[in-house]
Amino acid sequence: MAKLRNILVFCLLSFSVAVFGQVTFRGAWIATVANIDWPSQEAVGNTEKQQEEMIFLLDSLHAIGINAIIFQVRPTADALYRSNYEPVSHWLTGKQGVWNTDVQMVNVKCPNGKCYDPLAWTINEAHKRHMEVHVWLNPYRVNLAKTDTSMISADHIFRKHPEWFWEYNKQWYFDPGLDVTREWICTIVQDIVSRYDIQAIHMDDYFYPYPAGKLQIPDAETFAKYPRGFTDIRDWRRNNVNLAIQAISSTIRECKDSIQFGISPFGVWRNASVDSTGSATQAGITNYDDLYADIRLWIRSGWIDYVLPQLYWEIGKKVADYEILAHWWANEVRGTNCRLYIGMAPYRLENAGPKTPWGQGNEISRQMRLNRTIPEITGECFYSTRPLLRNPRGVCDSIKAVYSESEKKDSAQDFTLPRE
Repeated sequence: MAKLRNILVFCLLSFSVAVFGQVTFRGAWIATVANIDWPSQEAVGNTEKQQEEMIFLLDSLHAIGINAIIFQVRPTADALYRSNYEPVSHWLTGKQGVWNTDVQMVNVKCPNGKCYDPLAWTINEAHKRHMEVHVWLNPYRVNLAKTDTSMISADHIFRKHPEWFWEYNKQWYFDPGLDVTREWICTIVQDIVSRYDIQAIHMDDYFYPYPAGKLQIPDAETFAKYPRGFTDIRDWRRNNVNLAIQAISSTIRECKDSIQFGISPFGVWRNASVDSTGSATQAGITNYDDLYADIRLWIRSGWIDYVLPQLYWEIGKKVADYEILAHWWANEVRGTNCRLYIGMAPYRLENAGPKTPWGQGNEISRQMRLNRTIPEITGECFYSTRPLLRNPRGVCDSIKAVYSESEKKDSAQDFTLPRE
């Protein structure tokens, strides 16, 4: 009887490890575009205030079990780091191309060694707390619709090579159909990877712009000039992005093979209504058909080390059910070397009506527990840090509680995830 009891205990412990011990990546996005998360508008141009705010964010995230940050350092072909190629972001200093005067910085000069490099400084602070740093880059975007081109500095590549860009819905983008734009992005990636002690290069869902009604993407001229054998402009656009992802992947591996490459796509690849292998969803926009991002190909080709789909919908949502999509993405990575992390939306808990799914109980907690029933899901990431730390509906407490149920070895102590 005692032997049987020991066997049962062993089985229960094994089940606990399988269900609650697999989520090793516990991330949070720190968005800098439009000062969403960091620095605050009050801290723009103020180094001391920026450092105080970052320490608060890192300490608060670490306290609830987060062991990685995805830090946005290139929101609009600018830099929140000491770039050798692109101007400092106006969201950091107040004016693009002009560094904070409180550290005597002028362009790339560093008098008396008193340089404040936000990325280097943040990496050091994060690593002190055993937290990974994934550097988040937006590959094509040059400005936001609400920030016109008058704010773009004279030394920006947009000023030097206007022929590399086109405008869509009041925003400017690198033309993905040009070889020089892919080469430029790879140059930026190589510069960062070679100089900073980071764990990953990260890109989100902004490749080709999200559709704006019937407005056409102005790339017909580039397609006519450089078709590369394609006759369908949609296939050509997908190939443009494929070439960029493959080139970035190769750049990272050739420069420093220990660095991961991760993509956080929109949550739906394709709907089953147009592709039987797609998900049982009815999304109005999909990666493949509208954003020209063939995530499936990138996973199967081994170009990316992790995929982090943005599943910002609730369990049971008719057109995009979190549970259906979590299983669909799990199936996509099964048998590959690509890890699956899930992007989650605590911001949706804020101001949620009492009759909505996000206003009843805690949807994030429900989703986290569902994740632990799917073996392929080995990580989670929350968008974004400031809304998360406002703790809507006690989400920080529930995240900490779920993580505390996991194995201690999956805590923030082992922060480097080696390439498989």
